[in-house]
Amino acid sequence: MDKFSYISNADVGYLDQLFQSYKADPQSVDPTWQKFFEGYEFSQQRYGENGSSGADSLSVKETQVRNLIFAYRSFGHLKSKTNPVRERRNHNVQLDHKTFGLTDADLDAEFDVAAEIGMQRTSLRKIIERLQDIYVGPIGFEYNFIRNDDVRSWFIEKIEKGYFNYNPSQDEKKRILAKLNEAVVFENFLHTKFLGQKRFSLEGGENTIPALHEIINKSAELGVKEVVIGMAHRGRLNVLSNILGKTYEQIFTEFEGNVNPDNLTMGDGDVKYHLGYASHIATPSGNKIYVKLTPNPSHLEAVDPLVLGYTRGQIDDEYGGDLRKAMAILIHGDAAVAGQGIVYETLQMSGLPGYTTGGTIHFVINNQVGFTTDYDDARTSIYCTDIAKIVDAPVLHVNGDDAEAVNFAANLSVEYRQKFGKDIFIDLLCYRRHGHNESDEPKFTQPKLYNIIAKHPNPREVYVKRLVERGDVDAAIADDLDAKFRNQLQDRLNEVKQKPLPYKPQKVEEEWNHMRWAKAEDFEQSPDTSIKPALIEKVGKALTTIPEGFKPLKQIEKLLKDRKAAFFDDKVLGWAEAELLAYGSLIAEKIPVRMSGQDVKRGTFSHRHAYFFDANTNTPYCGLDNIEQGQAKFHIYNSLLSEFGVLGFEYGYSMSTPNALVIWEAQFGDFANGAQVMIDQFLSSAESKWQRQNGTVMLLPHGYEGQGPEHSNARPERFLQLAAENNMVVANLTTSANIFHLLRRQVMWEFRKPCVVMSPKSLLRHEGVASPMKDFTSGTFKEVLDDPNAVAKDVKRVILCSGKIFFDLQEVQQKKKIKDAAIVRLEQLHPFPEKQLGAVLKKYKNAKLVWAQEEPANMGYWSYILRFMSKAGLDLVARKPSASPATGYSKVHKIEQDKIVNQAFEI
Repeated sequence: MDKFSYISNADVGYLDQLFQSYKADPQSVDPTWQKFFEGYEFSQQRYGENGSSGADSLSVKETQVRNLIFAYRSFGHLKSKTNPVRERRNHNVQLDHKTFGLTDADLDAEFDVAAEIGMQRTSLRKIIERLQDIYVGPIGFEYNFIRNDDVRSWFIEKIEKGYFNYNPSQDEKKRILAKLNEAVVFENFLHTKFLGQKRFSLEGGENTIPALHEIINKSAELGVKEVVIGMAHRGRLNVLSNILGKTYEQIFTEFEGNVNPDNLTMGDGDVKYHLGYASHIATPSGNKIYVKLTPNPSHLEAVDPLVLGYTRGQIDDEYGGDLRKAMAILIHGDAAVAGQGIVYETLQMSGLPGYTTGGTIHFVINNQVGFTTDYDDARTSIYCTDIAKIVDAPVLHVNGDDAEAVNFAANLSVEYRQKFGKDIFIDLLCYRRHGHNESDEPKFTQPKLYNIIAKHPNPREVYVKRLVERGDVDAAIADDLDAKFRNQLQDRLNEVKQKPLPYKPQKVEEEWNHMRWAKAEDFEQSPDTSIKPALIEKVGKALTTIPEGFKPLKQIEKLLKDRKAAFFDDKVLGWAEAELLAYGSLIAEKIPVRMSGQDVKRGTFSHRHAYFFDANTNTPYCGLDNIEQGQAKFHIYNSLLSEFGVLGFEYGYSMSTPNALVIWEAQFGDFANGAQVMIDQFLSSAESKWQRQNGTVMLLPHGYEGQGPEHSNARPERFLQLAAENNMVVANLTTSANIFHLLRRQVMWEFRKPCVVMSPKSLLRHEGVASPMKDFTSGTFKEVLDDPNAVAKDVKRVILCSGKIFFDLQEVQQKKKIKDAAIVRLEQLHPFPEKQLGAVLKKYKNAKLVWAQEEPANMGYWSYILRFMSKAGLDLVARKPSASPATGYSKVHKIEQDKIVNQAFEI
């Protein structure tokens, strides 16, 4: 009989090839095939080369057992006992030995392939028992889809040896019990003492707390110095107190509502289950680690990219780029991780050079209900975590009632992250004891499930019973632990009731300690942001020099020639030169610069060219990386095609690096609406809600050039509607000097504000934008620009405007030699430059005021301007009110634009 005759002819050639490779070098084939061929050779030696029916039968059976093992590894998780309150759905997975051609008569036959799962030659019965213990227990291991042999082999070793033999030490068991006790008693205490108050309880999922505790402990053991956590509401108060160490007195004070409105000197605050915290933690293993929980809004997964950006900022700024030193933990809900698109965006970032953080631990508190929606209405996928497969992230589905299984998963996840630098998911299958919030009635929609939950013991009771039955802990000790902690909480609550704590605003992260809060007068005069001529020369040289042997494209040769002339001959800098000079000057002053967005290295409109690429080899070269020894880093990355995720990442990066200039550029400003949640929930309001400053710059290409409704309008009205209390800078600039000074001002201020720039498109190469060198070596950012050619006594009409329309107005003014109208530009719209504008308008006392904009009347700046100048008698010149931002017809655009300009001058 031929070799492998029991396998289909189509497979024979492949298997024979594998076997020949194995004979030449056993290490050249997959370890599982090594074991198979070892068994095959054993049967050859035992029964002879030609074999007998016994030999063939043995080989067939060995293969069938091997296939059974493979099936358990691949699909065992679908039958695992991971759900504490429901029967698993039937996924039609067959793990019965008969499915694989084996019979009951084979159960006592012995097989060499047992070596696959770490056993000596043994019976099929014992092999199946071992597989059942490992793969159909309280952890569903989902890893065999991963397209990396090393990762799969590592998991097999960790699961089939490590997990099978796992037995925590007595100290570990006591530690798990202590943290579980804190979690359960804390929730129960709040439930009985603050009836009806929302807290988004963790009851049913309390094993989250010992899991996080173990993740942080293990991380510190393996070299992590800092952990950044992002999570939604559920369990947040428990995490704040029992993981980060926020005092029970502070939390009880917030429940009591002991906040005097007169003491709210900073902002409007937020509900208690949105707040963040940070603390240094001494771990049980004797290490120290800095742990932060970022504040977040009710948009459930919006905080994810912020946490990753924050973590990357710390990696770059604090840890010299070492991805193993800072780690992100994202805590999801099952409905949100399945339903929110931002999860997909952040996962796609996970391995990209500009966005990787060395692997995130995703922890899903899977309480099986989203508000009132059951899982069969919440997703199409089998698991809420199936999105993990897009990046080959393993998933550990764990029974939320099994504290020791959860502990194993916590340790394994950290080991995996530190070894492979990739994302991993822990899916904690648990339940929600109450409704979505504590005043909600869950039986309205899930009566059957909640009848089960009502009778189900809490995770602490489950674990105590197990410990007592095994003789690991005396029941009296467990009861004493419960009573002592409950009494401690009651003592803290009594203290708060007798003597309420004074209101304390949230602590800022340590890296922000040197920053102060802005005052109104800070915006009356911008600080000096000029630089010395020697620094301009140094940066200019770096921007116009390429390495020897580097072959630029012909167009780049011309660009280099023009750039050189701008810096060293004409001494007049256009937009691109001024922008790059801002970055280069900061880097030379040891201030890091980070920029990302779609195509930012070149720039959407091919103006920036921060990088050149060799015409023959594609080798990149960046002049800003080569200014001088000891300079700061220039981080610039072309992003994935994402707005929501990438803006969130850059905002998070800026949160962790207040001394860096951090920029996100949209491909077109219109596309910022894809990131509107970030703008509403973080950029505009974080300082008021959470006392968190941020200096992120958004460059949003904006301007009407007849390119249609999706390439014209960055929707300035949306930002200006959000603008209040000097919360952010909104600007529309018309000179290269002003973009230079604005970018430098962002990091020269002693405080930080988000900054939104209606960035130009057609103006990028406009002669009128260019500024002479003296504007860079002296002066500041100019909030308002007066008409340079107007004679005040002749002016009867002042046209106020912002942005590109100035040049359309100026062209007509000069062409028709109009002397009785002045064009005044508002370069900064918010904070509104009342003092600066007043100083200019004082010259034109009796002139008629007009506001001119190219945006429709219901968009742009008009409504905002009226808030500040309603008594000035302004007339409006604008496009007609419109549902769409711009026309899609170029001829119509030209007619509209001419009409606006002529109306502005009353022509």
